[in-house]
Amino acid sequence: MEIETISKLEKEALKKSGTDFTRIGLALFFMIGVLTYTFLSSGGISDNMFLAVAAFIGAYMAMNIGANDVANNVGPAVGSRAMTMTMAIIIAAVFEAGGALIAGGEVVKTIKKGIIDIAAFGGNPDPFIWAMMAALLAAALWLNFATAMKAPVSTTHSIVGGVMGAGIAAAGFSIVSWSTMAKIVASWIISPLLGGLIAAAFLFAIKKSIVFKENKVEAAKEYVPIFVALMSWAFITYLVIKGLKKIWPQIIEIVNTIPLISLEITKKPSFVTALIIGAVIGVVIYFILKRKLSSHKGLENSKESVNTLFTIPLIFAAALLSFAHGANDVANAIGPLAAINDAVVNGGISSKASIPLWVMGVGAFGIALGLALYGPKLIRTVGSEITELDQIRAFSIAMAASITVIIASQLGLPVSSTHIAIGGVFGVGFLREWLQLTETTTTIEEDRELIEDEKNILNSYKDELKSLKYKTDKEEAEYKRIVELYTLIEKEEKLIKSAKKHIKRVKKVEYVKRDAVKKIIAAWIITVPAAAILSGLLFFTIRGIML
Repeated sequence: MEIETISKLEKEALKKSGTDFTRIGLALFFMIGVLTYTFLSSGGISDNMFLAVAAFIGAYMAMNIGANDVANNVGPAVGSRAMTMTMAIIIAAVFEAGGALIAGGEVVKTIKKGIIDIAAFGGNPDPFIWAMMAALLAAALWLNFATAMKAPVSTTHSIVGGVMGAGIAAAGFSIVSWSTMAKIVASWIISPLLGGLIAAAFLFAIKKSIVFKENKVEAAKEYVPIFVALMSWAFITYLVIKGLKKIWPQIIEIVNTIPLISLEITKKPSFVTALIIGAVIGVVIYFILKRKLSSHKGLENSKESVNTLFTIPLIFAAALLSFAHGANDVANAIGPLAAINDAVVNGGISSKASIPLWVMGVGAFGIALGLALYGPKLIRTVGSEITELDQIRAFSIAMAASITVIIASQLGLPVSSTHIAIGGVFGVGFLREWLQLTETTTTIEEDRELIEDEKNILNSYKDELKSLKYKTDKEEAEYKRIVELYTLIEKEEKLIKSAKKHIKRVKKVEYVKRDAVKKIIAAWIITVPAAAILSGLLFFTIRGIML
């Protein structure tokens, strides 16, 4: 029997190691392919080896973004069972790559968030190239470590820390814009708080308007179209603002081909324009869904039945979030790579750099491949290992993700999509704990009253027993009463003990796993300094090799 068990364990270990080797092999194949292509296609450029190595590191960074950051877009949908893991990976990979290639932008800021002053390099491209390589590699290594530890962290903060550390190592502390860094530190608090509050608010509104109603079916038919329309409004607005900047002029040109329509062509959509487009689509979806639900006959009067109505909106939400993420965050992978490419090709340093198609392809396909190979670990963490999610809770988190980014972008607040999504997960979990506590307050009070009553009875039994025990001339009936009192006292003590245990059990209900919260918050706090220290060390290493 023991031999069979050992044999089974060996087979499982071999199977797992075989899968791990396959993942590593595919990842290395992609990175080496990028390195080889870059080296061969840039043969006429001096320092083309630097560019090839930078592309190799950029591919590694892109895969780590896919493995860590994309989980926030699809994790809640998978955790709520609105999508399978395979379906989520396919949808996210396609839309992440599509967002990066279609709407990723033709020009990217070479220094993310303007955190260091490139003038400090004195126009010398060599230390600048070394700094960007160090920043890219440090951010990628930190993301890899965080993914292995199942901690969803901000890729933006990782690259910010990398750039800051390499900049300090290259030109001293004065190179850093500390006011910008203060805003980034503020985002550690702003992002999860906003995400958590908005997610909790939507979950509470859905519970009050539908779940807590006696007739859930009628309430769902009335309010689900409203909530889905609001989601559509928020997501379309978010997509127009964040995902369509690159192709906006072409969209306007196409619209202007329609008779009687003549719109002014602008570089990017305004906030009001995005709101109007989102509102129009939201109204259309409201009437379509209202009509469909009014004729729906298969709904049961249960929370589970109401949950199913949010499945399709969640799938669309995951797809749209992935598209916008690919369009907006691909710069985290390719920004420094584009900067290195620009410095190598043009022999100088620029605050902005054009993005060649091959560089965009490295970012797009690297994110998709990283998600497919290593994404499931973080998807499970976000979807099920922090708090239990259903479709309604996942819907609330998706709403928080879109609305928080819209609000923050208009107010100029620095936020992290990772922190918003995880904050949303925390928010719905803590709301569930609060609702549970308020629902059981009556029970706790009843238990406390019971304990007081039973204590009074217990004390009376003990007093009676004491008086009988010290009586010298006991009769037979009194001896029997003493035995009976011992039994009654034991019974009362057990009853009081049981009531106290019940109160403790009710108070200790935790829908959010505290260990996961501590680990994730700790990872958030140390992301920037960890990436910065690692980047500084890598810069000195690269400089030492090159000089």
